[in-house]
Amino acid sequence: MPGGSPSLGVSPSWGAVLPDGCMDLLWSEGRLLVAGPDTRAYVPSGPGVFWAGVRFFPGTAPALLGVPACELRDLRVELADLWPASEVRRLAARVESAVDVVTGLEELALERAVAPDPLLARVVAGLDAGRSVSEVADELGVGARQLHRWSLKAFGYGPKTLARILRLQRALGLLRRGVPAVETAVRAGYADQAHLSREVRELTGVTPGRLVG
Repeated sequence: MPGGSPSLGVSPSWGAVLPDGCMDLLWSEGRLLVAGPDTRAYVPSGPGVFWAGVRFFPGTAPALLGVPACELRDLRVELADLWPASEVRRLAARVESAVDVVTGLEELALERAVAPDPLLARVVAGLDAGRSVSEVADELGVGARQLHRWSLKAFGYGPKTLARILRLQRALGLLRRGVPAVETAVRAGYADQAHLSREVRELTGVTPGRLVG
């Protein structure tokens, strides 16, 4: 899981971007775009083009963008749809004129980044540790409905969906380290290996073996 500052995102080798609770600032062919939080694997279509991206820790991008995450769920949109077009043109030119595009994007993201809300960071930490939504709400001293509203604005979906996505990432991390699927299912918080396989297929569209093979 990325840290609190922007960090470079990495796509899986088979070409899809998997849901991870994060949002991205992207650059491609002179355009700045925003990738909203995904609830399923995103598979780029059309001819292959160069792109670079900076990934934001879950819950941090909406404050920077000024848009609730739920409005960008499963979308890729032009940054000019969110910010004044003249400002976006200036920023895109600045990124292009940097030593390299990745460096330019990182500098832009770090300059504009907003300090993470510690409460949202605790939501992510609690769910990523495998605690239930009700346990996390109790720890924060809020009701389930309030936590759900926070989550929609910050993460793009409710805490139950975020918990599933974080669990998926835990499982993939274990599988990529060579942990057997049966053991991975237990350690990541699934009922059994069949449950792990169903969840991976539902969230990514492929089997665990395809993802880590």
